[in-house]
Amino acid sequence: MLYGRSAEIGALDEVIARARDGSGGAAVLRGEAGAGKTALLDAATARGGSMRVLRTTGVEPESDLAFAALHQVLRPVTGSLDALPEPQCDAVRAALGLAAGGDGDRYLLGAGVLSLLAEAAAPDGLICVVDDFQWVDPASADALLFAARRLGTERIAMLFAVRGDAPVKGVPLTVDVPGLPGAVAVEMLESRHGVPPGVAQEIVTLTRANPLALGEIAARLTPAQLAGREPLPDPLPGGARLFGEQVAALSAAARLLALVAAVAADLGLVLRATDHLITDRTGAGAGAGAGPGRMALAELEESGLAGLSGTRVHFRHPLVRSAVHEAATPADVRRVHAVLAELTEGDSRAWHLAGAAMGQDERVAAELVAAAERARDRGGYGAAATALARAAELTPEPRARAARLKDAAVAAWLGGRPGQAESLLAEARDLAEARDQAGGDADLAMRIAQLRGRFELNSGNAAEAVRILAAGDSLDMLADAAEAASYVGDTAALVELGRRAAAHPEGFLRDTVAGIGLVLDGDEAGPGLLRRALARVGELRHASEYLWATAAASWLGESDVATEMVDRAGRVARVSGMTGQLPVVLEFVATAERIAGRLANSRAVSEEGLELAREAGYRNTMAAHLANLAVLAALRGDEEDCARQAREALAIAVPHRVGLRAGVAGYASAMLDLCLGRHAAAHDRFTAIAAAGPGAGHPTVVWRMAPDRVEAAVGAGEDAAARAALEAYERWSAHAATPESHALLARCRGLVASSEASSEAASEEAFGEALRLHTNPFEAARTALLLGERLRRAQRPGEARAPLRTAWETFERAGARPWARRAQGELRAAGESGQAPPAAVLDALTPQELRIAGLVADGLSSKQIAAQLFLSPRTVEYHLYKIYPKLGIGSRTELARLVVLQKAPVAEADML
Repeated sequence: MLYGRSAEIGALDEVIARARDGSGGAAVLRGEAGAGKTALLDAATARGGSMRVLRTTGVEPESDLAFAALHQVLRPVTGSLDALPEPQCDAVRAALGLAAGGDGDRYLLGAGVLSLLAEAAAPDGLICVVDDFQWVDPASADALLFAARRLGTERIAMLFAVRGDAPVKGVPLTVDVPGLPGAVAVEMLESRHGVPPGVAQEIVTLTRANPLALGEIAARLTPAQLAGREPLPDPLPGGARLFGEQVAALSAAARLLALVAAVAADLGLVLRATDHLITDRTGAGAGAGAGPGRMALAELEESGLAGLSGTRVHFRHPLVRSAVHEAATPADVRRVHAVLAELTEGDSRAWHLAGAAMGQDERVAAELVAAAERARDRGGYGAAATALARAAELTPEPRARAARLKDAAVAAWLGGRPGQAESLLAEARDLAEARDQAGGDADLAMRIAQLRGRFELNSGNAAEAVRILAAGDSLDMLADAAEAASYVGDTAALVELGRRAAAHPEGFLRDTVAGIGLVLDGDEAGPGLLRRALARVGELRHASEYLWATAAASWLGESDVATEMVDRAGRVARVSGMTGQLPVVLEFVATAERIAGRLANSRAVSEEGLELAREAGYRNTMAAHLANLAVLAALRGDEEDCARQAREALAIAVPHRVGLRAGVAGYASAMLDLCLGRHAAAHDRFTAIAAAGPGAGHPTVVWRMAPDRVEAAVGAGEDAAARAALEAYERWSAHAATPESHALLARCRGLVASSEASSEAASEEAFGEALRLHTNPFEAARTALLLGERLRRAQRPGEARAPLRTAWETFERAGARPWARRAQGELRAAGESGQAPPAAVLDALTPQELRIAGLVADGLSSKQIAAQLFLSPRTVEYHLYKIYPKLGIGSRTELARLVVLQKAPVAEADML
């Protein structure tokens, strides 16, 4: 029976009930040692009915062993691995040691864990319990939390119990487990231990009603103390001291076995090590009877301090382990580790050698480096960082120590621990710089500097990243510096970096960096270099290379080519196993989808990217996705979301000097004004963005917003400003060769001409040219609206209706409500009331469903879709189950046909 925990049980019951009904979720139980978290987990799982239960408990001695906890929780369900998508299956097999190798992609591994749990949840649901989470190894913790944040439609409840303030990243529901209510604690002491109310109240006050302390102390009081005739012990034992006397009462052999069990939980290993230690101590063999280890184990079990759970020695409470450690000397602990190292291999041996080490030891450090490499290959970057950091401590040679600290920083960064990464890198930097000043290794110092710059670019001050990276002379560092400068919007730095890059041998990256610098410097050779770089696109293999191709196309003014390059980058990043790259790549994918008019897709990608960036700690990438979501909210006319997301993006981008994202966030507010017809306000905002310097604005944003700026200026009656913006846009687009870039330029000319009464014919001609050239249906609809408005106001309503009707229908399908209302109002004023346009067949789908439908049309199976979107196959099937009735179809073939039809050129509505 649990006393006084009805509220906590009720909260857990709700999580479990929702999961049983198909709405998965997670909760964290948080409280001090002895608060009763394990008892609550036991009670909650017992109330789960027919739901399956998988359970693991963090064990302090195994907290450095990669995937130790994950192996424990998933071992009962490994028979279902074949149901997973192949990339996810391979990642999980590698993590659990069931297959060699692995590509080190922690996103695939996390998705694989989710998929395996989803398989285990059939048919009645699943409760996954993780107790003592503070001691779960980092690799297991990352994978389990990745799954916990994506339970959505899965019939899974994940319950984590954690001591103190140890972080449980991304699980929103926390159930605090404090001491018991005073009256309840007194009642428990009376009913269970016969403690009189007065004494019980004193114990409750002194223990803060901690359930473990209440029971342990009450059981040890003398009859006179229970009766209140003698005072209670002062001080009352607490923490590990609760079990200190019981540990001290054990025989030397039993205490030794307890110490071995506190360091290694496996029963067979504990017995062998204990036998070895006792034999070494006494010089006598085990004889014909039971070994000394078994006799010591029997004594330990009889004491009630520990017992057996399967093939593991299980302490009655983690505080018993703490008491055992407190009773041992450092020499005792080192000797236990040394014997265990002789009896184990692989990662366990490496960590036991480290535990036995006295001072620096290269041999032990090398073993830890090998353990880190194994963890990294399986996606256990957090475990790899821990192992490499410990290896660095044990490394006697300063250069090797600095290199290992650098590698530890990289692993921590890829494991989503930027704070740890920066601390490790700072330590590596201090070592490397000291050696460099003494005539040591300048190359290592430069590689560490490059990492510092990359870390700053992802999560810190982008201008500082430029400064750090520009100190290098290698093409890679110059390119990284140029990338950082492009985020800041520092044109002068880009020009200088391009000049320095030009000194390197010809090649794709050199031509791109040098070409961008020349274009910004007004050198006629720049566009030629960028086109030469784009001619090499067929040679590209990596997502980062496609992003540079995107930059080349953008600086040429060809946003449609840039969109194509970004699309390739996104597809490569999803299947390449390049952990850490995907959230950044998705910044550009989401932006490209928006610019192409695929607004629902853009929103889905940014929401995914924002989640991944938060998990990875990539603050500047978070700003990018928030800014893009703000623009999308503006296009929907959602003022509240637009303002909130723009504000959140600016709160990161401005202090971090990320001018590109600050500019986009400002653009969102300006677009909201433009969408709602507030031309003067929009014009003021666009003007401010154009005037913003590096770190607060960006030339690319200024170029891309030029058509919107011209429209706002014309609408506000600022004709001179409109002409100036057009002239700047013409200069920028001088080397653009694609139809869409020419269409946007024609629309701008039509707008400026429309503001001049004598140029009405020229205006219509320019709008007509734009409509003939547009390849982006959303931009075509905007041009059609502008043309229709001018025709209607020129008293030519018959000619106005067709473009206005097209614009209205397109905006409705896109969900661009302000423009749809504007087009509808103009159409009514032109004499056509009309019915609302019929919804496009796929408009009923959510952004996630739309993405799944598109991948089905591409011929991907549910497993393949799950692998790309980091979902479980069951989640994909769930979405398809929802899609079919929405569309009135019953098969993948029909769904693929609908998607293909909507992509047909005659409709072009799929672009929205």
